[in-house]
Amino acid sequence: MSDYDVPRGIDVLRVFCGPDGRYGNALGVVRDGRDHPDEASRQLLARRLGFAETVFVDDPERGRVDIHTPGLRLPFAGHPLVGAAWLLDLEILELAVGDVFARQDGEFTWITARPEWVPPRTLQQYGSAAEVEALEGPPPGEGWLYAWAWEDEAAGRVRARAFPRRGQEGGIVEDEATGAAALLLSARLGRALNITQGRGSQILTAPAPDGTVEVGGRVLMAVRG
Repeated sequence: MSDYDVPRGIDVLRVFCGPDGRYGNALGVVRDGRDHPDEASRQLLARRLGFAETVFVDDPERGRVDIHTPGLRLPFAGHPLVGAAWLLDLEILELAVGDVFARQDGEFTWITARPEWVPPRTLQQYGSAAEVEALEGPPPGEGWLYAWAWEDEAAGRVRARAFPRRGQEGGIVEDEATGAAALLLSARLGRALNITQGRGSQILTAPAPDGTVEVGGRVLMAVRG
């Protein structure tokens, strides 16, 4: 199944698009989670669709959602929640780990979350943005890798790429835009960031004094199911 060859009832969004509206990470959104009531059927559909993540909307009014990759269920993920917040136009999304607050600000959709909700990631700094761009694939090693470097440290501009490096991800070699890893990096550095990831996706972050981090970006509808 191609990225945009999807069954009826599934929207496809592009989350964290660049300033020109290109790129962004594709996201499948199943508007009525009752069509796939159990975890096995959800996992099968997520694998068939092949997106980095697929969101199942279990309650569109309360914002209760469920997130799956092609290989596993996630307690939290950035680009699916930014996409769901934009699509459902809600101020709160309900997850098992806690409530995620959302807001719209012009062309950007933002979510607020806690770093401890994010599954483990290795954040590896490189010496230059050119080194990150020159990576031909995931470097050797185990576990989810976020390769990053400063483009302009004073301005908080970062160049990044993301590599799942694990079989459960259903063959996804590189993740185009990763809100959860951006959240972790912003929390570690303790500052707002403007991240260019993948081919040209844009992710914005802003840490708060209470330990939460806002993650924001542009969302566009690619296919309305």
